[in-house]
Formats: sequence, C-alpha cells, structure tokens
Amino acid sequence: MEVFRLQNKKYPIVLSGNGASIVGARWNSKGTEMIYMAQNKALAMAEVAVHLTVATLPSSFCMITVFVPDEISILTLDVKILHKDWNIFPGNIQTQKIGDELIRKNEYALIKVPSAVVKGEFNYLINPHHKNFGQLKIVKQEDFPFDKRIFSNEK
Repeated sequence: MEVFRLQNKKYPIVLSGNGASIVGARWNSKGTEMIYMAQNKALAMAEVAVHLTVATLPSSFCMITVFVPDEISILTLDVKILHKDWNIFPGNIQTQKIGDELIRKNEYALIKVPSAVVKGEFNYLINPHHKNFGQLKIVKQEDFPFDKRIFSNEK
C-alpha cells in the first residue's frame, strides 16, 4: 500500500512525527509524535488546502509517497466510538486522547482514521515508535504546485 503526504519543502523531508509533536493536531496532543498521511493524493491536498488562502500559499510544496508493506499492522478506528463533534475545527481533546493512547499502547504501526475534511475518505496515522516503523519508506518525492483556481473566489 502507498500513503501520501503534502508537505512544505522548507521542513526536512523525513518521517519523524516531530512537527505534529510540537503543535499538536486533531489526533495528537503536543508532545505526542505522529505522522499524518492520506489514503490518496487528492485527500493529502485537501487536508492542507483547508488551512491556506491564495495569499498564504507557499510555492514550495511536495507530495511524498510512503510505501507500507502488506504485513504492517494497521488498526482501523471504529467511527462509532467518536464523539458526534469529532470533526469540528479546531479539533477537540477527545480525538487527541484517542490518538495519544493508541501511540502510547504501541500495538500498531498505522491507525486508519476518518478524514474530517472529506467525508468517506481516510487518513493514516503513523506511529514512529512502533517496532516495524523502519519498514516504511519514502519512495517518491515530487514538487506539487497548487492550482490557484482552488483558492479563487471568481467563478
């Protein structure tokens, strides 16, 4: 399987979880390392685009493709356990607690979670502390210029 991440090239192109640890996000609180990936390139773009405007659009993004071997353990999070407002922005502490606990337990290398941006699509949270983390590899990195029409108010 391949998973995808759209990232600004001003940051190192590595799988570490450090960025998420510094700021916290929907599925992790500050201090918990986690790597956010998307099931496809379009979702990776959507997950980033919701935080940008044409005025704040950096020109230095790249799409990263990560290969996940078939034998890697993946937990699919049961959406039924989520609070009804799990997908609000900004995120809430309930989803952070779930993600933090799953990383702490360290049973799975990846956790499949629903996207808050595109209903019916999924993101993958990579646990950088799992014993099989080293089997995940960045296999492709390509420049990704945003199409500015995405951010246009003109129709």
